[in-house]
Amino acid sequence: MGFNSQLWAQQTLENLNQALRYSRYSRVSPKIIPLKTGERSFLLQMPIEKIEEGIENGIYRFAYAVVSSFQEPLSADKWTELQDVDIRRETDYHFYFEREVTIPLEQEMAFAVLRVTDTRQGDEYYYHTDLISPFIFDFPQFWGYYSDGIPFDQTFLTMTEPLEFRSRGTIGIHHFHYPTVFDVPLPPMEIRPAAVPRELTVNYEGEFLTNIPQSFDQLGYYFLQTDTTSASGMLIRSTHDAFPKVKTYEEMVEMVAYISTRREHESLKEAEDKKQALDLYWFNLTKEEEASRKIIREYFKQIEFANILFTDFKEGWKTDRGMVYTVMGPPNEVVFRLNGEVWSYLPENSNSKITFTFARVKNILTPNYYVLNRSRALQPEWFKSITQWRNAQMAF
Repeated sequence: MGFNSQLWAQQTLENLNQALRYSRYSRVSPKIIPLKTGERSFLLQMPIEKIEEGIENGIYRFAYAVVSSFQEPLSADKWTELQDVDIRRETDYHFYFEREVTIPLEQEMAFAVLRVTDTRQGDEYYYHTDLISPFIFDFPQFWGYYSDGIPFDQTFLTMTEPLEFRSRGTIGIHHFHYPTVFDVPLPPMEIRPAAVPRELTVNYEGEFLTNIPQSFDQLGYYFLQTDTTSASGMLIRSTHDAFPKVKTYEEMVEMVAYISTRREHESLKEAEDKKQALDLYWFNLTKEEEASRKIIREYFKQIEFANILFTDFKEGWKTDRGMVYTVMGPPNEVVFRLNGEVWSYLPENSNSKITFTFARVKNILTPNYYVLNRSRALQPEWFKSITQWRNAQMAF
């Protein structure tokens, strides 16, 4: 399938619509995981998760590019096509490519972009990551790998699942455990600042060597470093065995905060029998069993996707992006800026967009930490979506 070179010449990271990245119906999920191999050199590890089953050869085309800004055109000459012979490893669940790149000394910023094209419909999936930018402290010289040799392409890991950490040479990795439990975020129209925990517990869990499988046996998040005086490291959120799905009725009670009144939520939290209280809660929303089942099914499907897409040191559904995703559904348009991310929703029978803007915040734990720009102007659409949930009228 060919492409229009004039169209491609106009594309930039800043105007690409990356909504497929967050779609509930995506067929693949590409990632780029950079490993630092020199002062200005990086190994681009590019795993593409196969969400679709039974993928035949030739259905997808792969290409990557490196640009110096979000405004630099992603013209045809920027892309390097990746062929089947370039696949370093293929499993039932992933395609995996690697390429090493070096950024010129005079270049101030660098961003790697991966494009996966579905040749049947022409759908294009993108993933980009900073290599050099003001939001990056540094990259580690090690990474974790699944038992099949594919790089760890999530931020969460169940407590019983081991990873093998590899580097060029055997080195020691220090790991720190943070058993922190985070509050549910404030709604989009709440402009007062969120409460900040006064103390953050951290436990040094010791050192282990690369090239040996390692698991993490406590809930919370871990930060891994080879040099504790540096700012580079690797974040892993350790989760229960059902994650990203919900596991307990206590979790369910916490999660319905987004579509509940304060009184309803307090009543659920105080109930001795959480299952019975939840059954009554769902039924009371619609007074109809099939509609109640629809709400339960769709709401916790949204929670599951939010956990997959947005987990960092918080569970995904507790992040600002996860909150908006859960209530509003997948955005119709997603565009990135160096310092933020903008989601747009296109309501039926309306010419106006509903826009949520997330500011990117520099964070030692993750280069992908975003905070919602809250505004009272978001209140009408927010309450409208909550009403649709409560009436079982949502459709994504």
